[in-house]
Amino acid sequence: MDPSQQIREKAKELLTSGAVQCVIGYERATDGVTARPLFAYEVEDVDRFIFDQTCSHNLTRYLLDKRDKDTAVVAKPCDSRAINLLLNEKQIQRERVFVIGVACQGVVETEWNHVTERLQTRCELCRQHTPVIYDFLVGEAPEEEPPSQAYPDVSQIEARPIAERRSLWEGHFSRCIRCYACRQVCPGCYCTECFVEQLDPLWAGIRIAPPENEIWHTIRAFHLAGRCIGCNECERVCPVNIPLSLLNRKLEKEVDQLFGFQAGLSAEALPPFATFEKEEILE
Repeated sequence: MDPSQQIREKAKELLTSGAVQCVIGYERATDGVTARPLFAYEVEDVDRFIFDQTCSHNLTRYLLDKRDKDTAVVAKPCDSRAINLLLNEKQIQRERVFVIGVACQGVVETEWNHVTERLQTRCELCRQHTPVIYDFLVGEAPEEEPPSQAYPDVSQIEARPIAERRSLWEGHFSRCIRCYACRQVCPGCYCTECFVEQLDPLWAGIRIAPPENEIWHTIRAFHLAGRCIGCNECERVCPVNIPLSLLNRKLEKEVDQLFGFQAGLSAEALPPFATFEKEEILE
């Protein structure tokens, strides 16, 4: 059955039975080619649901605004890892979330309301084609060989001289306009007061300048170490095209190699930086 139709039927069943008050999925955007989030509260809205390779948004971010409502959400494999992250950090309750997991063949790039055949970078590097958590599964995962190297993009940057890497990131950070779109779209950024907006202590000034920009991106990346689930939404929404996924994946690689841990694969496993042992020593 067509994935869109499967989602529609399940959404209709959930809303009709009263199991949930809202279903969060995708609908066709006004440009007629891309997709955008849809919040269905009534059965009449269900027929607008779609699912195809333009469904890029990580919808789990919206669960943080639905804590007091029984909600269903459409989740791709990378998105499902965000659900485990939020469950692990006690931000949502499992009994209040119905997960419509969708086996994913990758999401494509869109350019000026034009859909390309080119997979997004995250999808080319993806090793998870079936959701890690779901209550209802749509579709079947493609049979593909996992990438021969887990972090080829990070390794390419690591191979460059330190001075060249420093110059590269200085150039990227100098373009930042501090719009905080990366923060707003991230399912792992849910603090009621962000460090960058604190006045005491003052972690970063409000100037839009390279030193402050560097502090902002560096500290945010460290806050996501062992927590980033690789949805790359931060990079997708960045208006100046800073390759934030490289920064996040560098720390993901370090945590993976040091602790053998990847965020979001389990709702029970505690991330390395959420635990402490007095005699803990890394080999």
